[in-house]
Amino acid sequence: FTIMPSDMRFHIFIAAVFWCGFVDSRKIRGISSSYKRFYRERKSFLCLDGSKIIPFEQVNDDYCDCEDGSDEPGTSACPRGRFYCTNLGFRPHYIPSSRVNDGICDCCDASDEYNSHAHCQNTCWNLGQRERAYVEGQMRTLDEGLQLKQQLIEEGVLLWREKQAQLRELQQVAEDLQIKLEEHRRKKHEADRLKEQTIKALEAGGNLRRQNRTVSSTFKLLDSNKDGSITVDEVQAKVALVHDEEQVLSEDEAVALLGGGHQMDLTKFQYTLWDILTKGDTVEMQQLHIVNLCDLLFCLAAEWEATNLKKVEEAYETVNMEISDLRKKLAIDYGTDWEFLFLNSQCYKLKVYEYTYTLCPFNQVTQKSTAGTEVSLGRWGMWAGTPKNQYSQMEYENGEPCWQGGSRTTTVTLTCGTETALRLVKEPSKCQYIMDFQTPVACQPVLKQRGIHSEL
Repeated sequence: FTIMPSDMRFHIFIAAVFWCGFVDSRKIRGISSSYKRFYRERKSFLCLDGSKIIPFEQVNDDYCDCEDGSDEPGTSACPRGRFYCTNLGFRPHYIPSSRVNDGICDCCDASDEYNSHAHCQNTCWNLGQRERAYVEGQMRTLDEGLQLKQQLIEEGVLLWREKQAQLRELQQVAEDLQIKLEEHRRKKHEADRLKEQTIKALEAGGNLRRQNRTVSSTFKLLDSNKDGSITVDEVQAKVALVHDEEQVLSEDEAVALLGGGHQMDLTKFQYTLWDILTKGDTVEMQQLHIVNLCDLLFCLAAEWEATNLKKVEEAYETVNMEISDLRKKLAIDYGTDWEFLFLNSQCYKLKVYEYTYTLCPFNQVTQKSTAGTEVSLGRWGMWAGTPKNQYSQMEYENGEPCWQGGSRTTTVTLTCGTETALRLVKEPSKCQYIMDFQTPVACQPVLKQRGIHSEL
């Protein structure tokens, strides 16, 4: 300093004093940058909980003075203390101060073992590289998953519209069948009435002229094409020999009933075939025996209408069951954009040791052993996610009872992935199962933002 002016020497001295104080405060181990302002070298130090003021030289002197341990961030003196691992290049974190200089490397930058026999390597950069590669892979998966999710949303909207259109079509079919049902009920009632009238007429043996209405109705029933005459084909279609094993009229038998001709009008019918059949006599025609009218016509007509009615009733019942089933499916919550609709009617399997687990979303979960025994682990209950993402978990309830009581239940957690598959099954407690189900529709844009902020 002898060759410098006095004012310059003074400024250098002040700068050196300031720099030394700054360096000393920076050298205090075990504190994060956000807490360095509390550890500037002064004459005294205020415990961070405000409980005590101590001389600054007692900071990190390996003796615990503050109840909160804040005076010993870089030693293991305080039981409640914690040491901050800077871990440059990786994630910083805190460890209990009891682990400082214990011979075990806890911080990847080796800063916790500054005064021990342990030879710790700084592995932060390698760990950081691995984590950054993992995060980048997750980000790529998320980007691809979000693209696939958008496709599934579009498909879900179309599928929803198709289901709605299918429901409308089924409802129209049900309305048409309802009309047919009423018509067939009317026809059956009329056939039963004609049968009853004919039986009464035969039993009473009354004058045929009083039966003109019955004769006309019978003729019209036989006259399928309504051309005013009955033919061999029409007789074969409506008349059968009940006591014959085959119950089918041949063409010769039909011609015999028509008096040897191939067609017959109402007048001829009334005074020939009707007259013969009403008397109930057995007439031998070319070795054939003709039985009474009930066996040949009205009993069969009533049975015919009863059969037709049953068919329409069965069709009507089937359509109504389809409508009910479709309404139940459409009543399920498939997400805000129907993105989960594609999972309906799908099943996903995973083999774990001797068991095969099957998840059928919105239906049921089952477990099947190699012996072939299948057990229900629950039926679809509800969405059970968090308020921020209610579609992150599914609950399946009321499975088969356990041998110690209670029914089996399954909680399915949905995670983001580029494929839709069952990834994990566990039974953490008796008869309570958890599953990890991966699917693109579980990907959330908010996860991407959070990952960039906290991991990169």
